[in-house]
Amino acid sequence: MSAIVGRKQEIEELERLYRSDRPEFVAVYGRRRVGKTFLIKQALKNRITFQHTGVSPIDQDDAKSRMKTQLESFYYSMLNHGLEGFKKPKSWMEAFYQLEQLLTSLDDGKRQVVFIDEMPWMDTPRSGFLPAFENFWNGWCSGRDNMMLIVCGSATSWILGNLSRSRGGLYGRLTDEIKLLPFTLKECEEYFEGEGIELSRYDIVQSHMVFGGIPYYLSLR
Repeated sequence: MSAIVGRKQEIEELERLYRSDRPEFVAVYGRRRVGKTFLIKQALKNRITFQHTGVSPIDQDDAKSRMKTQLESFYYSMLNHGLEGFKKPKSWMEAFYQLEQLLTSLDDGKRQVVFIDEMPWMDTPRSGFLPAFENFWNGWCSGRDNMMLIVCGSATSWILGNLSRSRGGLYGRLTDEIKLLPFTLKECEEYFEGEGIELSRYDIVQSHMVFGGIPYYLSLR
C-alpha cells in the first residue's frame, strides 16, 4: 500500500490526540497485518520523536535470552534516535530511565510522540517490563503535557489485559484506544481502484471472503 485507504475516523482521532494540550496514552490493536503500524506511521508522518518495535520471540530459546535481546534492541533504537553517554541497560527500569533522558534532550516544547510497536513481545517472563513501563508513564510521561505515547500490538489479549482492562498500576491510564478492523467491502474496492487493479464487484466479494479484508494479504499479487 502506498497510501491510506479508508481509516478516516482513525486518522482524525490520532490527529485530535496529537493536537491535544495534555499527555495522551493511546493503545492501537487489531489482527496481524491489518495495518496498525502503517496507519500510525502515515497519520503521524515526520512527527514521531521516538519509535521502537519489539523483537519477535520466535527462535528465542529462553526467557533470559529473550529479555537480553529485547533490551539490546531497545537500546539500539535509542542510540539511533540520538542517545549518548549511556551504556547498555541491564534492566527495563534502567532502559526507560535512559529513554526519559533521551526525550528530555530532544524536547523543544512541541508535541513529543513516542511509538512502541509490538509491545506484547517486549514483556518477556520475569523481565520486570510491565512495572518499569508503568513507572515510565505514571512517574514521568503523565506529568508532561506535550507527551503522546502510542503502544501497538497484535496480541489483543495482552493489550486488553494489561492496559485497557488493567487492575494494576495502569488502571484507568489509557486516554484512548483504537481497535483497527479489516477493510470493509467498499474499502477493498477503493484499495483495488487505487492500485489500478480492475475487478468486478463479484471478484471483490470473493477476495474479501478469502482474505478477510486484511490489507497485507490484498497487497500480495
